[in-house]
Amino acid sequence: MTPEEYLNGQVLLIDKPLKWSSFQAVNKLKYLLINKVGLPKKFKIGHAGTLDPLASGLLLICTGKFTKKISELQGQAKEYTGTFYIGATTPSYDLETEIDQTFPTDHIDEALIHETVKQFLGEIDQKPPIFSAIKKDGVRLYEHARAGESIEIESRKTTIHEFEITRIALPEVDFRVVCSKGTYIRSLAYDFGKAMNSGSHLTVLRRTKIGDYDVKNAIDITLFEEELLKK
Repeated sequence: MTPEEYLNGQVLLIDKPLKWSSFQAVNKLKYLLINKVGLPKKFKIGHAGTLDPLASGLLLICTGKFTKKISELQGQAKEYTGTFYIGATTPSYDLETEIDQTFPTDHIDEALIHETVKQFLGEIDQKPPIFSAIKKDGVRLYEHARAGESIEIESRKTTIHEFEITRIALPEVDFRVVCSKGTYIRSLAYDFGKAMNSGSHLTVLRRTKIGDYDVKNAIDITLFEEELLKK
């Protein structure tokens, strides 16, 4: 692809590796496009929706004139797959922090799991995790959390379009979710465990779709770099 094509606008489908931040992925591509393709240092580039470092999968990176499409792309429904660990919670609702509480699971069976799914379909109230980048009083929530401060988090409306359990091997439960912008799958994991009179946290998360864009058509950053070096 020529520099002009990137400047005129591209939506790059990247399969973000585990442990990379979305910011790191954008910076890596920016470096490659400046140094290997010859784009000017101040060209526009950005991603359409953050993916946590502990999640892998589809990251849409827009270049040039297509950075104007970012807010439109962010508003599209997203599909995720992953794993809940039933019977324990963590402060971050995922593996970023250690288990802080354990709960009974003897009463949990497949019927209860499938029945509980129904509570989360449609519009729901959801509280974002304390370990999130949302700002309260000008400070990001995770900064309050790391300082050991307790803070009241307001719930928000979000929509779960589809919620399917794909494997049950307690304490692990695999799922597929299609949801609206602003949904926290970590919060869904926490609330799901609570709804079963137990606890739960997220151990695996992969974003598979954003609107009509599918991770099957995405490229790993390392492969993207290799393709550029061949030219």
